[in-house]
Amino acid sequence: MALFGNLFEKKYCAICGKELGVFGKTKIADGHICKDCDAKLSPYFHGYSAASTDDIKAQIEAREANKAAVAAFCVTRTLGNDTKVYLDEDHGKVIITRSTNWASSNPDVLDFDQITGCDYHVKESKTEIKRKDAEGKEVSYDPKRYDTDYDVYVTVYVRHPYVGQIEFKLNSSRIDKRTSPEFQRTEQLAIEIRDALTGIHAEQQAAAAPKSVVTCPHCGASTLPDANGCCEYCGGALA
Repeated sequence: MALFGNLFEKKYCAICGKELGVFGKTKIADGHICKDCDAKLSPYFHGYSAASTDDIKAQIEAREANKAAVAAFCVTRTLGNDTKVYLDEDHGKVIITRSTNWASSNPDVLDFDQITGCDYHVKESKTEIKRKDAEGKEVSYDPKRYDTDYDVYVTVYVRHPYVGQIEFKLNSSRIDKRTSPEFQRTEQLAIEIRDALTGIHAEQQAAAAPKSVVTCPHCGASTLPDANGCCEYCGGALA
């Protein structure tokens, strides 16, 4: 009887206290959350099983604060198809979202130094093509034949409190040949996104690297290169 009692015991959202039905709830480490509270979390968050109620509350607070960063975001460059990578190069920010109205959907705003890497891969999917025999039954060809599709995925690695990586598919429709113009365009776009985001990572690493004292060839002073690689005393180029 105790088993059935637990089965039909009422459950409540650990965040807002709303009574939960059989469907429309998500399990977290120490309870459940309703679909409305779940919708407030990052679309790239997947760590529900390890997240406590306090973790979820902290993320909702951070997501609320994120709205100000979205409002201040100024797009200087856009890459992508359905899912787009928006860069605010003047302020060192990145948004990755599928929302067509990103300004109102509260996408996560990432700092350039939170991007730790980016790559892409091609996923091949095969579906067997069959024929009907004399009795009308579907049977395999000999040798077997396949319909092959290709999808191009980009993975962005981030250092973030509740997002470890962001993966998205670039092509919006099936690509049936790797030699097709569509595949070549999509792969080129993946390379552009990878190069842009890995370039950001490289720049952040270079900026964080300790600078060495050098002798200026123009004025002879011992100097640390400034942000432009110039002597801090006479302004002469050190490279």
